[in-house]
Amino acid sequence: MTKKDKHISQTPATLWLKAHGVAYTEHSYDYLEHGGTAESARQLGWAEHAVIKTLVMQDDKGQALLVLMHGDCSVSTKNLAREIGCKAVEPCKPDVAQRHSGYLVGGISPFGFKKAVPVFAEASILELPRVLINGGRRGFLVGIDPEVLRKPLGAQWVRCALRSPK
Repeated sequence: MTKKDKHISQTPATLWLKAHGVAYTEHSYDYLEHGGTAESARQLGWAEHAVIKTLVMQDDKGQALLVLMHGDCSVSTKNLAREIGCKAVEPCKPDVAQRHSGYLVGGISPFGFKKAVPVFAEASILELPRVLINGGRRGFLVGIDPEVLRKPLGAQWVRCALRSPK
């Protein structure tokens, strides 16, 4: 059994997916510090655009929120703030993100989150037939239908993607 075929033990994210009746596939890879979605996509043979990153941010009042974004894009915080009706949005520091999520940075999943926070997802994610998203552990992604982000997760759709120059 290779690392990529290995079954991953349950995480709060996989427990959440099972509790909500969500079908998913497991995809493990060798986690590389600062490798990001480019590295996971490379190892798993997926387009980086279909690997969705979970970003913990905060608004101008210090309230946490999640942003789900294509791996090969970044978030226009200005556009996001405008769309969600606040003055500003900024990424949380790693220790704050960990405190809000209950996950280690690099293993943050939008499923099974420690605290209920608003979730915003880039609308163009819905154009993809299937996506990979963190399964609650570094080196572990789950494959899902992007509709799961709408229902049962309850993400609100926004347009705030900036294509990263390659």
